[in-house]
Amino acid sequence: MSMHARVTRTFPTACIPSSSGGLPVEVSLIAQLGHGSGDHLFASVLARQQAHEDFVDELDEPSARLGSTDLSKGDATSLYSFAVGAKGHPFHRHAGHRVFTAISGSGGAQLRFSSANAEQIETDPSSFIQALHYINIPPDCLFTVRFGGDTWHQFAPLTKNSQHPAFFALSCHTNELGGDLPEALREKVLADEASIPSLTVLLPTCVSKMLHDASSDHLHVPTTYLSLDAPPGTLHSLLCTSTRCAAGMIRGAWAAWRRSTGFLFESGGYTVTELDHLPADSLLVHQLTDDHCHHEDMFCISITGQDAGVKSASFLLSSVLDGFLSNPPAGVSRMMALRNLLVKPIGLRTSPLGCPVSSLLSPARGSLFDQRYPVIDQAIDQDDVHAQVILGANDKHLIFRSCVSVQVLSNQRVDITLGTRVHCKNIFGRLYMAIIQHAHRSYVTPTMLRMAVEHAFPLSQLAGGRQATMLHPPLPTAAMH
Repeated sequence: MSMHARVTRTFPTACIPSSSGGLPVEVSLIAQLGHGSGDHLFASVLARQQAHEDFVDELDEPSARLGSTDLSKGDATSLYSFAVGAKGHPFHRHAGHRVFTAISGSGGAQLRFSSANAEQIETDPSSFIQALHYINIPPDCLFTVRFGGDTWHQFAPLTKNSQHPAFFALSCHTNELGGDLPEALREKVLADEASIPSLTVLLPTCVSKMLHDASSDHLHVPTTYLSLDAPPGTLHSLLCTSTRCAAGMIRGAWAAWRRSTGFLFESGGYTVTELDHLPADSLLVHQLTDDHCHHEDMFCISITGQDAGVKSASFLLSSVLDGFLSNPPAGVSRMMALRNLLVKPIGLRTSPLGCPVSSLLSPARGSLFDQRYPVIDQAIDQDDVHAQVILGANDKHLIFRSCVSVQVLSNQRVDITLGTRVHCKNIFGRLYMAIIQHAHRSYVTPTMLRMAVEHAFPLSQLAGGRQATMLHPPLPTAAMH
């Protein structure tokens, strides 16, 4: 078989024309990963795939549906993960087009395609073999594949009796209803019950037997070799492959032995916006006035929904204040613990609660809001649609005042704000503010406000009608104290 090699400065790509007039097969190498990465990734990701609620293990191609169609909104796409192990899988086809991205195992992979259509095979089964074309993928490689519907394909490790898996892939079905689907299968797709095995058609028995009987020593299939770091067939390539195989065995065994885990963190369902100025009717406007205010900020969450404004502002404000105490962010609490450890030796005020509302833990009971929360000042308008309190404390290095406000603008909207003003009493206070102000603006105050509001307005109660909206574009301002 003749061999022709050429150097390319972009992604090495194979394009195989269809012998039956269909779309070509396109395969591109994107990058080569570290030694043994393919086997390591296969073992670790396969464990996660097996734990997925839509996991299916059929036809030697374990898979999971990661993203379903939404045909009611005109979206017929879907997303799957699938794996091909060390034994490969049988030749098959699908009605619809396929696009997937994969990472080969540490022994490499062979992609086998035949573009013979059903009519050609029925007339002459050998036309399947005549239309065969193989593409060899090196070990530990990221690559992409695209081919049209009805293209027969089979994926396997690059060498016989390999101990390495072929690859792990993410596949996009561009149109789950595409191609010539049987009516029963179409109904299954419409019912959102499709899976990779259900969308698969195996090779006719007569052709499969003919392919099995054909000795690989006598079957010389046109093959395209793609490579990145080492030219195929060279000593460099052989050494590279041998090293990757050895590393893959070790890293694959290690990944299979370790328990595969993942983490999901949600920062919250409400959008927090930093306002560019204090509202004119805020009590904070009258705190630390004239030249006594060195830093100022105001953050807001707007809630709309059918249940957002059915209660009075004072009742909702009490729930928000309780949220600061009952639902503090764990990250802020850890930051405060570290801050307390650092500043206690120099006699600064300490509190386990984030500083903007830390005075809620004050033992002082001179002025209480809702007979529970110590405040410096409070105001509730005549109709109880706007309630607000002033919190704060005086320390050696600075004075801070915070305002928590709830305003019911209509039966469908509530604004909750948390703002702070700071007066620095000395140079140390100014230095302290300069150090912590970024964390205050970007994390501490917005996270505390969000967590308190989620306590007062559980997302489950506002599902369907709740939206978080921005009032003004965010601008940087003040700090944590």
